[in-house]
Amino acid sequence: MMKKHSQWSIVIVFIVLVLAMGLAESLLRDHPVFFKPANLSNILLQTSINTIIAVGMTLIIITAGIDLSVGSLLALCNVVMGLTMLHVGAELASFQIILGCLMAIVAGSTVGWFNGSVSHRWNIPPFIVTLGMLGVARGLALWLIDSQTENLIGQVPAGFFALGNQTLLGIPISAWIALIVVGAGHVILNYTPLGRYAIAIGANEQAAHLAGIRVGRIKVLIYTLGGLLVGVAAIIQTSRLGSANPTIGAGFELFAIAAVIIGGTSLMGGRGTIIGTLVGALIIGVLNNGLTLLNIPDEIKQIVIGLVIILAVLIDRIRQNAKGAS
Repeated sequence: MMKKHSQWSIVIVFIVLVLAMGLAESLLRDHPVFFKPANLSNILLQTSINTIIAVGMTLIIITAGIDLSVGSLLALCNVVMGLTMLHVGAELASFQIILGCLMAIVAGSTVGWFNGSVSHRWNIPPFIVTLGMLGVARGLALWLIDSQTENLIGQVPAGFFALGNQTLLGIPISAWIALIVVGAGHVILNYTPLGRYAIAIGANEQAAHLAGIRVGRIKVLIYTLGGLLVGVAAIIQTSRLGSANPTIGAGFELFAIAAVIIGGTSLMGGRGTIIGTLVGALIIGVLNNGLTLLNIPDEIKQIVIGLVIILAVLIDRIRQNAKGAS
């Protein structure tokens, strides 16, 4: 786990970034909108998907693992959900939505379980397994829907689309869901055996095994939970887009990993916080939004986010070396 001063330093970075983006926009645009409620709500809406995925990614990285398949898995869950709802039909409104959501969660959990099981059982690095699954999940999504985008608006009850587009008390409903996921992830990591075992495995897997921790079972459970959360994110994304689209989610693995690393979780495993990940996701969201308002091209935004990731890893490495030297 991170020390409290490290968590506060991330919060300070976030506050400075928000102020810097707001100031830059006010200087460069005639009609600044960064601090307007509508734009702040839009940042929360855009950040909610990444936050939910990043909570699962945090638990995975704390075990010294990685999951590169989450972007493609988001698309697969979206397609499975969309096709399920279209197959059931709007005449069974409530059942249509419930079954669609259930299938998205089942699809995500199944792929997560597969990633964890194959990696542990055959002793294959999770980087390799999930890199392969990145292609498999995307290919399945394209195959299932014949590389087409299916419109769900008018074929699914209108209330379903409120989940990803409406607000509650001025805050997007998706952001409330993300906060619930963050709270649950924080409790799991800090107050349950699963969280303690995950930290122990990431810190020293061999020592954890000798201490009686069932390392394989914990890893599979963590990857399954990560896939489940991708399914939850897919439900919100489907509601937000109003379609089943096999091309969504490209690059989401980058954003999720970036949020986790910026939030202070060590890529070496054994240390990290869910709250830090939330702040990291907000930093990515503010960067994306602010650079967009400043009319920065997408390719430049990718360069900036990539440099931020490298900087975060470099800071983590320096911190680890300093800790080892002391």
